[in-house]
Amino acid sequence: MKNIILASALLLCAGLTQAAEPLTKGPEGSAMAVFSGGCFWCTEADFDKVPGVLETISGYTGGAAETADYEQVSSGRTAHIESVAVFYDPQKTSYAKLVEAFWPTIDPLTANAQFCDHGPQYRSAIYYADEQQKQVLEASVKKLQESGRFDDAIVTAILPLKPFYAAEDYHQDYHNKNPLRYNFYRTTCGRDARLEELWGN
Repeated sequence: MKNIILASALLLCAGLTQAAEPLTKGPEGSAMAVFSGGCFWCTEADFDKVPGVLETISGYTGGAAETADYEQVSSGRTAHIESVAVFYDPQKTSYAKLVEAFWPTIDPLTANAQFCDHGPQYRSAIYYADEQQKQVLEASVKKLQESGRFDDAIVTAILPLKPFYAAEDYHQDYHNKNPLRYNFYRTTCGRDARLEELWGN
């Protein structure tokens, strides 16, 4: 028993956690899509406004469960990207509509950063679960690139869906739990100013 307690204490001191289970299910009847748009607080808040979205969960994807915690991910010491799992009602919206709703919430022209947050852990990315979703993404990128809106190339990553791990509880629904801190962060990070520059009102 002492050995077990000692081992647990060593793990905590080392900043390690037990392997988490990947999140795969949301509300009954919902489908899941994953997006990375820099700070997951902001991406979660933006998707909460989209019709047909039932639930959003901030978290991490692209790395191992053992390193899926905020301290390690935000420092860039893991392969994770801050992301949001979006659970939606397929009867009210679609994966394609979510993709279109996502574009105006990010800077698709900047690699390995979003607004004031820099590093590959904050890069923008959209994930596909199957070939059909991959085709939707490729068509959406092509349409946006050929629209003439941007002179620079779109660098948002199109990636196969990997296990998604929910972030710590205090990150969930942060924009509602801590509105003053959230709004201060979003403003000082220059997110909305840059979005207006890119997308207009």
